[in-house]
Amino acid sequence: MSKALVMRRNPFGVDICCRKGSRSPLQELYNPTQLELSSTAVLHQTRRDQVTDTCRANSAVSRKRRVLTPNDLKHLVVDEDHELIYCYVPKVACTNWKRLMMVLTGRGKYSDPMEIPASEAHVSANLKTLNQYSIPEINHRLKSYMKFLFVREPFERLVSAYRNKFTQKYNTSFHKRYGTKIIKRQRKNATQEALRKGDDVKFEEFVAYLIDPHTQREEPFNEHWQTVYSLCHPCHIHYDLVGKYETLEEDSNYVLQLAGVGSYLKFPTYAKSTRTTDEMTTEFFQNISSEHQTQLYEVYKLDFLMFNYSVPSYLKLE
Repeated sequence: MSKALVMRRNPFGVDICCRKGSRSPLQELYNPTQLELSSTAVLHQTRRDQVTDTCRANSAVSRKRRVLTPNDLKHLVVDEDHELIYCYVPKVACTNWKRLMMVLTGRGKYSDPMEIPASEAHVSANLKTLNQYSIPEINHRLKSYMKFLFVREPFERLVSAYRNKFTQKYNTSFHKRYGTKIIKRQRKNATQEALRKGDDVKFEEFVAYLIDPHTQREEPFNEHWQTVYSLCHPCHIHYDLVGKYETLEEDSNYVLQLAGVGSYLKFPTYAKSTRTTDEMTTEFFQNISSEHQTQLYEVYKLDFLMFNYSVPSYLKLE
């Protein structure tokens, strides 16, 4: 049976066909069926231009590594049925987007993203990433699939990662792997218990660890605080859509609409009382010296510039 005839049952009783013969998300984005440019399309063009301009202006830094290796592509999740590539950035709604990708690629196995446990969304075997393909297959998909990512104000994302990984008692693997190392290196007169458990890292110590040149030389940052620039390589991979945490629902539903699934699949919405806010981030930065703030800003500077986030008003840069 030819692929064009394969129908998939979807839970809402609508038959969805495997995209063959229909317009791809990429065509829909750049040559929309509705000819007048919507304000959404204009907004996303502006965001794309911002990334391109930043890469060009900082080419000395941004193009250091000319060729991407398969290892660089492990954050790019592929959906072949809808011709999408999603680069996931931890602490930017990536659990919900992985759930959505499981619905999209599951061939009807899942219908409601929120029924997928968060732990299952993070099992790497549940999603296919671009590094699992051959070089010609990788190039073909990079050229013909719609590529998107979601970004967030860099310091808000950082505080969110800190709160999640270092202030929650259940995150013992992070405390052991990073907490002990941070305390050993940054805390004078640390107690034996703190050195053994690593479960009471202060935000100031975390920042000192991030800006310590030794850290960068030792190993790449963990993905939860790695820059978007280093996780998704936006100067080497042309992203068609840059979604933002601040406009998460609109941007997510626009992606789903372009993929032709917007009529039955929506981005899961829920009110999260624990989410890190701008006010909270301001508070965390109160105790950071202006010297450390300046050094930390340098680490995340390309993310600020590339995704058009202004320098936070609470920063005391030197």
